[in-house]
Amino acid sequence: MTHELPVVPPALDPTTLTRAARAAALARRELIRVRRGVLVASPNGPDAARARHAEVLAEVRGVLERLSTPFWFSHSTAALLWGCWSWRLPPEAHVTQLSHPHISERFDGALRRHRAALPPADRAELDGVPVVSLERAVVDCARTLCPDSGLVVADSALRLGASRAGLERIVAAAAGKRGIVQARSVLALADERSESPGETLVRYAAHRAGAPPPTPQLSVPTSAGTFRLDLAWPDVCVGVEFDGAIKYSDEFGDPVQRLLAEKRRHDALVDAGWWIVRVSWEELHDLEALGTKLLRARRARSISAS
Repeated sequence: MTHELPVVPPALDPTTLTRAARAAALARRELIRVRRGVLVASPNGPDAARARHAEVLAEVRGVLERLSTPFWFSHSTAALLWGCWSWRLPPEAHVTQLSHPHISERFDGALRRHRAALPPADRAELDGVPVVSLERAVVDCARTLCPDSGLVVADSALRLGASRAGLERIVAAAAGKRGIVQARSVLALADERSESPGETLVRYAAHRAGAPPPTPQLSVPTSAGTFRLDLAWPDVCVGVEFDGAIKYSDEFGDPVQRLLAEKRRHDALVDAGWWIVRVSWEELHDLEALGTKLLRARRARSISAS
């Protein structure tokens, strides 16, 4: 699957601004200092998640400009560089090194260093940036992030073409190490059919609540045509629709027409015997409550059908 990789911002050429101009740009937050002597344009984004992505990419530039010992970006930073989805992305840059850093390079609060063996198969390069392989990034995230965040990375990595055989090899090599039991659990739940971080988190909430695994992207025939449900339990005809706000933005055409089309779709699914549960972005911040909501819907549907 082809996709556009995130862009690491360039460092400012110090000769393009006078010292006074640099100081003024820093004061106005037009520039930020990511390392001593390394300035980049102030990171920003259209929403909090993309702004955090921009902040981490700025840290990546700082590391590239100043870290002299061999390293590979790893963990959540590598996942970001590979173009994976993220959920609650940590603010620091992560690197893996084969040996302990030089004393002069040890103290950096915005950089997380990991010392570990890194076989050649787990090393890669993206546009000149040293990075661990996609599969290694997934396993590292599954071991160290919260399970919901790790699953978001894993689902998206599989969509990008991550090899399950490669994941299994890395997990087997890390047997007995910290976090590997969690990593196995996360990877067992991973599914490349998920089409957004929201869908992944809804699926994880259902898992935590004890519900059977829902089927992603289930096609349902109706009198108005065949529609795909984000997630579904065919045994009780309960479907889950994740309502990302972007679905009703101008990016997908006239929002009013989108809403009308969505209503027609909803009505057709209900007429076909389906119970539709809608989930919003806000509900993703309390997965326990969301899981309870999904489980109740399944139970209520089972009772009404009996």
